[in-house]
Amino acid sequence: MIPLNEPFDLVLFGSTGDLATRKLLPALFSLHFDERLPSDWRLIALFRRQHDDFLDALQKSIMSKHSFDDKTVKTKWNAFIKHIVTFSFDATEPGNYGELKQVVDQKPNVNTIFYLATPSALYGKIASGLAKAHINTPNSRIVLEKPIGSNLESAVKINQLVCRHFKEHQIFRIDHYLGKETVQNLLVLRFANTIFESQWNQKYIDNIQITISETLGVEERAEFYDHVGALRDMGQNHLLQLLCIVAMEPPARFTPDAVRDEKVKVLRALRTLTDQDVHKKVVRGQYASGISNGNAVEGYLDEEGVDPSSETETYVAMKVEIDNWRWAGVPFYLRTGKRLVHRACEIVVHFKEVPHSIFDLQHKNTMANKLVFRLQPDEGIRLMLCEKKRGPGVSVRSTELSLSPDYLNRKRVPDAYERLLGDVISNNQTLFVRQDELIAAWDWLDPILKHWDESEQGPESYIAGSWGPAAATLLLAKDGRLWDETCRPLKGDEADSVIKESGS
Repeated sequence: MIPLNEPFDLVLFGSTGDLATRKLLPALFSLHFDERLPSDWRLIALFRRQHDDFLDALQKSIMSKHSFDDKTVKTKWNAFIKHIVTFSFDATEPGNYGELKQVVDQKPNVNTIFYLATPSALYGKIASGLAKAHINTPNSRIVLEKPIGSNLESAVKINQLVCRHFKEHQIFRIDHYLGKETVQNLLVLRFANTIFESQWNQKYIDNIQITISETLGVEERAEFYDHVGALRDMGQNHLLQLLCIVAMEPPARFTPDAVRDEKVKVLRALRTLTDQDVHKKVVRGQYASGISNGNAVEGYLDEEGVDPSSETETYVAMKVEIDNWRWAGVPFYLRTGKRLVHRACEIVVHFKEVPHSIFDLQHKNTMANKLVFRLQPDEGIRLMLCEKKRGPGVSVRSTELSLSPDYLNRKRVPDAYERLLGDVISNNQTLFVRQDELIAAWDWLDPILKHWDESEQGPESYIAGSWGPAAATLLLAKDGRLWDETCRPLKGDEADSVIKESGS
C-alpha cells in the first residue's frame, strides 16, 4: 500500500454521529494501523456537547475489525489516540469558528481537511463560518457527505453556498460505493480487456440490473429517514453512480476530470420521465410487518420516530433508459429497499441469448451468460457460462467462473471509506462526485419526486422479509424479464471472514 506523506489536520464535524463512529474513524484507524499516515497528522474531533466517553465508543467500534487482545493493535491504538484533539463546537454559532481557528493555527504548515458528517442543510453555514474566520486556505479541502439537498433546487443552493468559499478542486463530494474494490475492478475489467469492452453495448447485452438490498429497517435513523426516503437516500447517489460506472464511455485517460466527464454524459443521456412514465416505470413501496432474519419485525409506520401517516418510501424500483448509440434499447433496472430478503449490492449484466441453440437441453432463458459484480456483503466478480455436463451425451449446464482470486486467498481488502479518506489526503478526486454530476442526477430525479408529491397514490405495501412490492416484479414481467434473485449470503465462518475483510 502506498503511504500518504502529506501532513494534515482532519477537522471532523459530527464526530459523535453514527457515520463517524461506525465508518469514518475506524477507516482512519485502519490507515494508521497499516502505517499509511504521515507522522504529522491530527484528528480534530468536534462535539456539539461535551462527550466524555468518545474514546471508549470509538474503541468499541474499532474492535469490530481489530482484536485488542493483539499487542500490536493495543500499541497502534495508544499511538493513534495521541493524534486526537477534542473540541466542543456548535456549527450554528458564528463565534465558535474563531476558537476553532486557534486550534487549527497551532499547526500552520499542514493541509486542513474539513469533513462535514452533518445534515447537508448545515453545509453552507459551515463553509461561511470557516471563511469568515479565515480558516479555509487555498490548500484546504472540504468533504461533503450525501445526500446533498433534498431536490434539485436545494442541491443547487447548497452547492452555490459552498462554492462561494471553496473552489471545485477543493470540494470532495463523497459516495462511498465508488470506493469499493469491485467498482474500481469494474473499470479495469471494462477498459483493460477488449474481450469485455467490445461486447459492452446494445448488440450483445439484453439488460442490466443494479440491486442494493438491506435486511435492516430504519433502526435509529427513523427521524432522518422519514424526511428522506429510499430515492433520496440511495437512488440519487449510489444507484445512479453505479449506473454511470457501468454505462460510461472509455475516458481518454484515467484522470479525475476525464472520468467524471464521461459519467456526466451518461446522466445527461438518461431519458427524461414524464408523469405518465413515472407511473409506468417507477415503483415505490413501504414495508409492513413480517419476518426478517427469522425474527418478527414491525412495519415502517410502527417504527419509533416515524409519522403514522407517512408516505415515505422504503423501496424504489425503476426502469431507466439511456438515449445514446451504445445503450439504445437496453433497459437498466434499478432497485433498492429496506427489510428485504438478503443484504446485497449487485450489478448483473445479462447478455443476450444465443440466437439459435443446437443443444436440445440448453434452455436459452436460463442459460444466457451473466456477469455479476457483487459489492456487498462479499465483494467479487463472477462470470456465468455454459459448459458440458460430465457424462454420456451432450447435456449443457450453467457454471460459474470466479474472477476474484484475492478473496479466495483471504487477503484483506481496504474498506471503501479507508480508500476514499486516503484519496482526500492525497488530493485525488477521481472517485468523488463533481458538481455538474450532482446537479444532473437531481435534474433527472426531480420529476419523480414532484410526481409523488402531487399524486394521491401512496407507496405500495410489501411484507418485510420479501423482495419488495408485487409491482416491482410486474415492472420487469411486462418486458418478459425477471429480477435476478440468485444472490445468497455466504454461510458460517466463511461469511464472517469475508465480510470482516471486505467491509460493508
